[in-house]
Amino acid sequence: MTQNIYDDPHFFAGYATLDRSVKGLDGAPEWPKIQTLLPEIQGKTIVDLGCGYGWFCRWARDNGAAKVLGLDVSQKMLAKALEMTSGQHITYQRADLETLVLPASTFDLAYSSLALHYLKDIDRLFRTLHQALKPGGKLVFSAEHPVYTAPANQQWVVDNQGNKHWPVSQYQQEGERISNWFADGVKKQHRKLATWINAVIAAGFIIEALDEWGPTSEQIAANPALDEEKERPMIFILSARKA
Repeated sequence: MTQNIYDDPHFFAGYATLDRSVKGLDGAPEWPKIQTLLPEIQGKTIVDLGCGYGWFCRWARDNGAAKVLGLDVSQKMLAKALEMTSGQHITYQRADLETLVLPASTFDLAYSSLALHYLKDIDRLFRTLHQALKPGGKLVFSAEHPVYTAPANQQWVVDNQGNKHWPVSQYQQEGERISNWFADGVKKQHRKLATWINAVIAAGFIIEALDEWGPTSEQIAANPALDEEKERPMIFILSARKA
């Protein structure tokens, strides 16, 4: 089973302080770019993998999606999503993405934000999503960039002049990385960008776009804390289609 770190009370409390938890999609600086990669969702059926508080589920429903299924392994996340959601057309379910089963040819869009880098078996998930999408259906997801996940110690290195450098080490050594982010022992999976891309292709998808996200100058001016993100990609966003 995927590590359920989001149900750790210390992790959950820390995560709740993030801008993307407090402000939702408006607090996720990569969201404007993601929006440009999303297909038309009016009247569509959507699955959100690792839905968290349900921000994307509610956005999709409010922008015309017919049905939205939000999946998460965390009971705390799902409870928060239910608490924040009113109205119809959204269903939340607990699911482990490592062993996910979905009905065939059901969804128009499979979406995921910063969840898939926790999974060991990404190949199985992509195959599952391919069969679950209708012909022409889209897969759009973001994950931590391999440049970010590669080093065993994911921290900036500061030289004697105060300049920050991101250490790209152990890039070729794929596998588990342990970080201490809000809680000790958070398990993530490092895989090369080529491995991500080839897994999507092997599942039968046609890749349409890949973005190694970085903040715009306007975003940095509005939020100076984003300035360091222009030094290395922390997130990548991929869009693919089922033929």
